[in-house]
Parts: sequence; C-alpha cells; structure tokens
Amino acid sequence: MDALNRQAAAADDTASGGAESSRVLIVTAVAAERDAVLRGLNGSSRFDVIAAGAGTAAAAAGTAAALAAGSYGCVISAGIGGGFPGRAPVGSLVVASEMTDAALGAETPEGFRSAAELGFGSVTVPAERGTVQALAAALAAAGLAVSTGPVLTVSTATGTAGTAAALAARHPEAAAEAMEGHGVAVAAQALGIAALELRAISNPVGPRDRAAWKINEALDALTAGAAILLEVL
Repeated sequence: MDALNRQAAAADDTASGGAESSRVLIVTAVAAERDAVLRGLNGSSRFDVIAAGAGTAAAAAGTAAALAAGSYGCVISAGIGGGFPGRAPVGSLVVASEMTDAALGAETPEGFRSAAELGFGSVTVPAERGTVQALAAALAAAGLAVSTGPVLTVSTATGTAGTAAALAARHPEAAAEAMEGHGVAVAAQALGIAALELRAISNPVGPRDRAAWKINEALDALTAGAAILLEVL
C-alpha cells in the first residue's frame, strides 16, 4: 500500500491522532475551480479547498501559507487546463505523473534550455506513482475519460501552433499544461508532503481560440473528478 493510501486508511484511527495526517489540501487558482471541486466533495470535512490565485508564485505562496496553518497528508493542485492533442481531449481529466515547470530556464543560440539543463536544480516534482495509478483507475471505472502524464506549468498559456510544437518537442509525453501545479508541488515538497495534480481539459494546447473553449464542460468534469477523490484518498 503506498503512502497516500496508508494516510487515507488512517483517517478512521482518530484515537491515535491519525485523522489530521489524512487531511487533504486542494489548491485551485480561481473561485470557479474551487467551487467546482467543492461540489464534487459534497461537504467532506477531510478536504480543505482554497483559491490561491493564478500562476506559480501565487500557487506556491498560497499553498505554503495553508500548510503552515494546518496539518495535511496530501496536497492537490486542481483546476482546468489545456490538453495536448492526441493525449488529453477536451472534456477529459488528466492525473499528473509529474509536475514540471516548462518555463524556467534560458534562451540560448541552440534554443531553450531548462534550469535543470543549466545546472540550477530540478524543475520537476514527481507524483507518487501508486496513487496516480489508483486515482486514474478509479476515474476510468466511474466512466470518466482520463489520461496520465506530465502536466507542464507555464507562465504564459500557449496560444500559437509554434509554441505548442516546441513544448511537445521538449516534453513529448506531456498530457496537459496549466499555470500552478509546479508551484503547489514545490511548496508541498519542501515540507515532505505528497503532491498531486488533477486537471480538467477546457481547450487544446495550440492556437488560441477563446470562443471554442469548453470551460463549463471542464468545470463539470472537475466536479466529477473531485467526487472520486473521496474514494481514493
């Protein structure tokens, strides 16, 4: 049994004080995402859900502040995002296998080089494999379209075919992009707490066509996905 499943099982052992360590913090960017998650959780007292703001810095700061104020066994970055065509279609869910900052690095004459390639430390926080697999399996069993793979954290949402192609070339296994996951994961990692990322896909990664985004459908998928968290965590 992986660590997160042990934490979930400990929720019933309140006499030993294990209930606090089984609490889950879910961090979204905006209120609409927070409310969608709360609808799925149906009032469960084991989950705290906050809207920390858009972007890596706001996500990391909000997560760190919440972790400092409470005791949690798991932190989840949750919200909507863009899906890479052929990997995560609009309306589906993505469970991140890892949270990668795809924007941190430098431009060079040879092209973009990540901070990791430049020797400035890792830009990736891996999710716990067993929990990722368990959550993805539970989502699929509930009839929800789901995929797993790296979720890229970007500072600027992709809006051109050229940028989409460059990202796909650097991260060929990437399933989705969003703007907060790596920040949430780094804050959790600093305290030794497991991190996950759950994204509902509102649009394909590529040329920006705001009129074609399916935000309401993605928020509905996020609600459905949040309900499954009750079974797995």
